[in-house]
Amino acid sequence: MPLALLALAVGAFGVGTTEFVVMGLLPDIAADYGVSIPTAGLLVTGYALGVVVGAPLLTVLGNKVSRKRMLMLLMGLFVLGNLVSALAPSFGMMLTGRVIASLAHGSFFGIGSVVAAGLVAPEKKAGAIATMFTGLTVANIVGVPLGTFIGQAVGWRTTFVIVAALGVIGLLGIARLVPAMPRPEGTHLRRELTAFRNPQVLLAMAMTVLGFGGVFAAITYIAPMMTQVAGYSEGSVTWLLVLFGTGMFLGNLIGGRYADRALMPLLYTTLGGLAVVLALFTVFAHQKALAAIAVLLVGALGFATVPPLQKRVLDQAHGAPTLASAVNIGAFNLGNALAAWLGGLVIASGFGYTSPNWVGAVLAAAALGLAFWSAVLERRAPEQDHGFAATALADLAR
Repeated sequence: MPLALLALAVGAFGVGTTEFVVMGLLPDIAADYGVSIPTAGLLVTGYALGVVVGAPLLTVLGNKVSRKRMLMLLMGLFVLGNLVSALAPSFGMMLTGRVIASLAHGSFFGIGSVVAAGLVAPEKKAGAIATMFTGLTVANIVGVPLGTFIGQAVGWRTTFVIVAALGVIGLLGIARLVPAMPRPEGTHLRRELTAFRNPQVLLAMAMTVLGFGGVFAAITYIAPMMTQVAGYSEGSVTWLLVLFGTGMFLGNLIGGRYADRALMPLLYTTLGGLAVVLALFTVFAHQKALAAIAVLLVGALGFATVPPLQKRVLDQAHGAPTLASAVNIGAFNLGNALAAWLGGLVIASGFGYTSPNWVGAVLAAAALGLAFWSAVLERRAPEQDHGFAATALADLAR
């Protein structure tokens, strides 16, 4: 394994920790600022929307910068955002810090995916991308539970100071281990934008929004769901997050291994399984053991979709992968924002803490439908990028 992949994984560990740790601390933050749980959920939604905006924006702005230097600048922005969150005197400032940190997220994983794929042979691209994302999954096994424990024991602000320190370590790792990779000749914004003319790229991104959004619908509110419905103590949230992270780690390994062999069948299996598990989670949440199993499976099935979806975008984007890759990371977080908002909406409407699971099940089922549609269109016109709307309308008419 190239050491550069290790450096990318270290950076992903820091980014993954700050993205997910807020979920376990949501009740503490809400209590500290005197806001409701659904309002505190905006820290998840705001972060996700920041990724959606930051992914294409910073990728475009960094179009004339070497990929290594851009990765370092992004980690610096990440550190700044977490320090603002740690010191925030008000909920609004806390949200601002989350958004600042999130701006680096999409471009980091987008550019990092391109760098990772370029370090290995073509037939090992998905595995290389999965290796980088291993940092994100390990963050959910180690960083997020530990950050949750520290936040509950000492104070959530301490957690964000530690996360900022992780960002500094990630920056130093990239500076030391990632090779200098100058911007490829002929890379221009206009060329990068041509990738979005391919309907398969857009379909893959839509699958990303809906599929991974299904995961966040449930997991955003895991703390109140597990304590208020399943009957776990507040301290148990830490090991439940370890369980979720373990599922993510296993799912990432499975996705990285089989995406290079059978990409679409893997997506059918994982998206279908995710929809079923999320639907059952509504019932399982009332029983401790079944609730824990559901948390593990949601993490595994949800993250098994990441390497294949990211690889599909890279493959379909052909010679202009950088912006498409970053935008697809934004698509993951657009799904996160949509799901977190919808989950908070159904809770605030009085449907209870298990109701976001139904939202997630519907989103995952919709992603599965798009996967089948994508395969049908690809078989009908594998070499054509045009006529997508006409073909789609014809299918609907039938």
